[in-house]
Amino acid sequence: MPPEISRSETAVNDDSLRDMSEYVKRRYRSPQRAAAAAATRARIREAAAELFVERGFVATTMRDVAKRARVGERTLYDAFPSKTALFGHTLGVATVGDEQPVPVADRPEVRAARDEGDPAAAIAQYVEYLAALLDRAGDLIMVSVEAAGSDPDMRAAADAGATETHRLWLAFTEQLHARGALREGLTAVDAADILYALGSPHLHQLLRRHRGWSSRRYRTWLEGVLGAELLGRAAP
Repeated sequence: MPPEISRSETAVNDDSLRDMSEYVKRRYRSPQRAAAAAATRARIREAAAELFVERGFVATTMRDVAKRARVGERTLYDAFPSKTALFGHTLGVATVGDEQPVPVADRPEVRAARDEGDPAAAIAQYVEYLAALLDRAGDLIMVSVEAAGSDPDMRAAADAGATETHRLWLAFTEQLHARGALREGLTAVDAADILYALGSPHLHQLLRRHRGWSSRRYRTWLEGVLGAELLGRAAP
C-alpha cells in the first residue's frame, strides 16, 4: 500500500512542478530571445555602417541610426550608450567578421598563417585574410581615420588600431626573420613597416574603391609585391 501523502507534501510537489514548468519555458524562450536580440543588433550594425560611410562619423546621429534600423531610440541607447560605443561595436564586428570576442591575432586563419612553414604560402594566407577583412571593414576604418581630427575618442581608437595592426605585422615578420626568410639586409621592423604601408586601408581604399580593382586583382597584386619586398621573390 502506498504511503499517505499529506496536503503539504502535495503542495510542495505542485510547486516543484510549476517551478520546473517555468524553468522549461524560460529555457525554451531563451534561444528565441537571443536570436531576436542578435537580429536587432545586426540590423542596427547594418544601418550604422551604411550611415557612417555615407555621412561620416560626425554627421551621423543616433536618431538617424535608430530610424534606419527601425528601432526605438530608447532601444538603441540601451544597447549602445553613445555614438562612439556604437561605432566601436560596428567596426569591431566588421573587422573580425562576427560577435565572438576573439581578436584578429588569435583568429584561426591568422594562427595558421603564422605557423605556416613556407614563407610564400604564409604571405598568401595573410593576404587572403587581410583582403577579406578590408573588404568588410575598410570603409569604416577610413571613417575612423577621417574623424580622428575632430573627435578625441575616435583619434584614440584609430591610434590604438594602428598600433595593434603594426604589432600584428611585426610578430609575423619576426618569425620570417628568425627563419632566415627575409631578403638580405631587411630587418623585421622594416619588413613590418612595409606590410603596414602596403596592406593599409588607405591603399585598399585607393585601389578597390577609387580605381575599381576587383578583390582578386587586389589580392594578386598585394601577394606579389609583398613577396618581392619581403622575400626578394620576383613579382608576377
